[in-house]
Amino acid sequence: MGPFPLLDTAIEIFPRCPIITSRSSYGRRSSHCHLLVTTVSATRNWKVSYIENLQSKPKTVVFSSRDNSNDHLTDLVNDADGFTTGRSEVLETGEDEILAVKKALLESQTRQKAVEKERDQLLERLARYEAKQKEYVATILHDKELAISELEAARSLFNKKLEESVGEKFALESKLVLAKQDAIDLAVQVEKLAAIAFQQATSHILEDAKYRVSVAETSAIETSYEIEKQIRDATEGSMLSFLEQSKIAIEKALDVAEKASVHAKKAMATFTDEVYPLDGIASIQSENIKLKGVVNELESHLSLARTDVDNLKLELENARAQATASEIRAKNAEKVLVEFQELSREKINQQEGEIKLMMEKIKKDVADKKKAASKAFKVELEGIKSAIQAAKETAHSKDSAYMRRCEALQRLLRASEAATKMWQQRADMAESFLLKERTMGKDNEDAAYIVNGGRIDLLTDDESQKWKLLTDGPRREIPQWMARRIGTIRPKFPPRKIDVTEISASKFRSLDLPKLEEVWSIAQEKPKVGDALIEHVIEKETIEKKRKALERALQRKTKQWQRTPDQTKLEPGTGTGHEIVFQGFNWESWRRRWYLELAAKASDLSQSGITAVWLPPPTESVAPQGYMPSDLYNLNSSYGTEEELKYCIEEFHSQDLLALGDVVLNHRCAHKQSPNGVWNIFGGKLPWGPEAIVCDDPNFQGRGNPSSGDIFHAAPNIDHSQDFVRRDIKEWLNWLRNDIGFDGWRLDFVRGFSGTYVKEYIETSNPAFAIGEYWDSLAYEHGNLCYNQDAHRQRIVNWINATGGTSSAFDVTTKGILHSALHNQYWRMIDPQGKPTGVVGWWPSRAVTFLENHDTGSTQGHWPFPRDKLAQGYAYILTHPGTPTIFYDHFYDFGIREMINELIEARQRAGIHCRSSVKIYHANNEGYVAQVGDTLVMKLGHFDWNPSKENHLDGNWQKFVDKGSDYQLWLRQ
Repeated sequence: MGPFPLLDTAIEIFPRCPIITSRSSYGRRSSHCHLLVTTVSATRNWKVSYIENLQSKPKTVVFSSRDNSNDHLTDLVNDADGFTTGRSEVLETGEDEILAVKKALLESQTRQKAVEKERDQLLERLARYEAKQKEYVATILHDKELAISELEAARSLFNKKLEESVGEKFALESKLVLAKQDAIDLAVQVEKLAAIAFQQATSHILEDAKYRVSVAETSAIETSYEIEKQIRDATEGSMLSFLEQSKIAIEKALDVAEKASVHAKKAMATFTDEVYPLDGIASIQSENIKLKGVVNELESHLSLARTDVDNLKLELENARAQATASEIRAKNAEKVLVEFQELSREKINQQEGEIKLMMEKIKKDVADKKKAASKAFKVELEGIKSAIQAAKETAHSKDSAYMRRCEALQRLLRASEAATKMWQQRADMAESFLLKERTMGKDNEDAAYIVNGGRIDLLTDDESQKWKLLTDGPRREIPQWMARRIGTIRPKFPPRKIDVTEISASKFRSLDLPKLEEVWSIAQEKPKVGDALIEHVIEKETIEKKRKALERALQRKTKQWQRTPDQTKLEPGTGTGHEIVFQGFNWESWRRRWYLELAAKASDLSQSGITAVWLPPPTESVAPQGYMPSDLYNLNSSYGTEEELKYCIEEFHSQDLLALGDVVLNHRCAHKQSPNGVWNIFGGKLPWGPEAIVCDDPNFQGRGNPSSGDIFHAAPNIDHSQDFVRRDIKEWLNWLRNDIGFDGWRLDFVRGFSGTYVKEYIETSNPAFAIGEYWDSLAYEHGNLCYNQDAHRQRIVNWINATGGTSSAFDVTTKGILHSALHNQYWRMIDPQGKPTGVVGWWPSRAVTFLENHDTGSTQGHWPFPRDKLAQGYAYILTHPGTPTIFYDHFYDFGIREMINELIEARQRAGIHCRSSVKIYHANNEGYVAQVGDTLVMKLGHFDWNPSKENHLDGNWQKFVDKGSDYQLWLRQ
């Protein structure tokens, strides 16, 4: 934006940020910032306002003018849509405001100069960087040209050597025939070996035979080459000697011919000069004689040479004939070999057909066995169902019998009370009658009478009246339990007195008997141990316990039967969506033979409802816990040998459990020191060097590219941008999947490298489940946990996004919030949108919830979960979406295993999975209430709440777990 050409003008800049706020689907926010510039003129009372959107939005200019006549301000606003609006208002300006505006203008100009200076410096640095880049490009092009020239020179040398080898090949072709006979013998041996191989019908013996054939062919070629070399040397020697002798003879003949020509010339000269010297003629004749002898000798040598040549021709013809015969034999051998191969192929096809038939038969038998097993299981299932139904009917019948008995007892009690009232009335009538007789003057003052069934009996005193009532009294059969009760109170009663004289003569006067209301209150007392009713109640409770145990066993058996290897994945990185992970180790597990101990617990874990077990790092490591790996292919670690690891994984697979391997990809410990004493030379099957280490790792002098994440300072950080590094890691992961048997990964310290590399590794190794450890610090203020943790869970979601959603991640946000929320701060467990406040609220299918692991708990205790809140913590993660993780120490050492099993059973009965919906009803200081899915409601805290009393919760809700103020669970019936 350029300056305004206004005289005596001050510019005031006001930042307006932010005015537009938006949130993405995963909580990301974006804002637009505007800049407001206001210009005030001191002389003409003009005020110019300029609003600019910093993100290239349409500009808005506001001009304000003051009318001198009426001091009214008129503004003209021109926006991006072309509309013009006017308004008038009163403005007042003063000298202080003008000075402040001028001061602001000077400061803005100073800042502008500083920005321009910084921009010039940046441009200068950019120019230097571009010059350096051009220099690097020129160097690279020069190196490329040198490499191309060296490549061309090497290519020409190779062509030259190739031509020489071709020439030698043509020279040696005639001598290869002798080696073919050996090849035929070797073919016979090969045929024998092949026969043995077909008898054994194993592929590895055939490969060994092929290897021996190739070795034999190689030896035959080498032998033929040696023979041809010997023949060539011999032939060349004989030819060279013959040529040498011929050359010497020709030279002698030429010498003699020259001498003869000289003498002839002399003779001609003599004849020409008519001089006839006899001595000259004699010498010429002698020379002629000698010349004839030399010619004869030369002819004899020539005849001998011709004879040798003829012999050589004969030998050559014989050699050619032998070569032809050898070729014919070789062709016959090849033909026999082809026939043998055809026969072998036919035998192999026949065997393959037999094997296919056998496999089809085996598959059919397996299918029949599976059908039979399925049928047997269905029969067994029906039997169990019928047994459960019979148990239910028995319990129902006993319940009805118990209710009928209770009703009969109530009727009996009412009848007893009525009879008591009747007898009381009769006694009162008899007493009044006898008292009346006594007042009329009878002599026997001590006599007493009582009405008994229409007759009056004489009693000795008042106590005998109670005894009479107990012995004769209501005319009904006394129940056995009442008789036993009365017998325990008064086991011995006085004999029944019928005769009046006998009664008068009896010495018995009084018994310590219970009162009348005490006797008949026995029917109202609760039954005790030994009574038929309490025995029935105990039997009913026992039957109910057996019925529940049968239902749980049936549910677990049905669940195990439904688990099949070809279960369809919902999405990558989430398994089946119903996974429950068990961390199968702690920080001290390396001190024992851990694989063998863990394998023995496979059946126990499977029956508890766990679906996946997270194993410790398997590789050789500098630290015994396994998190400082060195040789990745050496699986003999502190936890056990490679064979013990395979045995442990096989035990897990036999119980339908996934085995998750803890793989450390961010760093690796070196085996050797470099010449300058730095540990950056790796050994084992992956012998990397400093080029495999990132260059910004300050301790290990790496020569790779800069790291794509945070630096782990304890070991060399691996540069995953190198092609050979990624290739080796993918081969290693596939080896762990296919040869060792791991089903998925727990990825250690994924903050150290980009999630895009994790995506490549997961797509190559294709795990059933993957978890990344993205451990980051939460937000705190003045030592207290902040309520808003969106930035923390956003960083975890960003990493999951970088993997393309192929991997899950530990929900560290939820763990940190639960630390504070369970201490009567349940309001932390809901965000402003009404969702859970961790990663489970934004992306539940990729959130792996946990309370403790080997780092936070165990003997390290870096961030331990409050021990008195473990029950509430597991009640939360095991009833909410996401993938819950159970720590080894909690399950086997803390005494809460039954509680965890009960929560797992509730999760399975309600059908909760990693994508289940959550509706939070309450989250305050008193407690937390949420409905998960359609069939489960859970409550944390001490306040009173019941789903049956809520109008918005339809259906019949039955309490499944009641742990008081800790937590309560309800299931919809």
